Amino acid sequence: MLEATAHEAGMLRHVTEAKRLQALSLVREGRLYDLGRVLDERSPVFPGRFFRQTLVTTAHHANSVMPVGDNDVTWITEVFSSTTQLGTHLDTLGHLQMGERAYGGHSVAELAGPSGLTRLGAETVPQIVTRAHLVDVAPLEPGDVIGLDAVAAIDPEPGDAVLFHTGWGAHWGDAERYLSGEPGPGLALAEWLAERGVALTGCDTWSYGPVPAENPDRPFEVPQHLNVEHGVFVVENLDLCALAADGVRDFALVLTFPKLRGATGAWTSPIALT
Repeated sequence: MLEATAHEAGMLRHVTEAKRLQALSLVREGRLYDLGRVLDERSPVFPGRFFRQTLVTTAHHANSVMPVGDNDVTWITEVFSSTTQLGTHLDTLGHLQMGERAYGGHSVAELAGPSGLTRLGAETVPQIVTRAHLVDVAPLEPGDVIGLDAVAAIDPEPGDAVLFHTGWGAHWGDAERYLSGEPGPGLALAEWLAERGVALTGCDTWSYGPVPAENPDRPFEVPQHLNVEHGVFVVENLDLCALAADGVRDFALVLTFPKLRGATGAWTSPIALT
């Protein structure tokens, strides 16, 4: 495996030590908002994806027969069968392609290894602490396009994050409705974010961008444009309702994740600090 280069880090290369200090300077009250969803077998998932968790009690039963130590210690574990592309998760730059080409011009043949990506996997993505902006445009309906007027009040700098509260996350508990479509930033807004060097963007929706798409013949063009052409990272299935309800608009975003070698995405439980 090759180590990540500045190029492979995409727009996250703008999240410098100075940017982290700027983000932490926004913390005045020590309030914490958990922006992640609980992940279980009832979580809404894109067709073809699934999450399974199996509890394993084998060691517990074996230790009951042959105790470990005078204190009779025992344990249980679990096994997961899933893709990282569900729940609150960060897409790596190896997730989407335009035809055969991913970010940096890499072909799928160049990226694909026996058990994961050989470039652009989750282990190459820097852990994230940066300044973030919340844009509250709720309530919106499926296919609604968030345009440039929504961001008139913010002026993001390179390395910042911009998150959009559409209100669609309120349907998380109703998988059929939640997956029936979604509102989201349009292509013009995506280009605006990229031009300003925004490192990370995300919504309270299962993908990013309106579904149905602005152009029905070009589905999922918005995240494709951000990932493949500009190296902007996207996080999906955020829980932004409390942050929006409290009127928080600027905050320190802390987004960490497991460094799964070669993974196309990474589960995350991001937090906002104010």
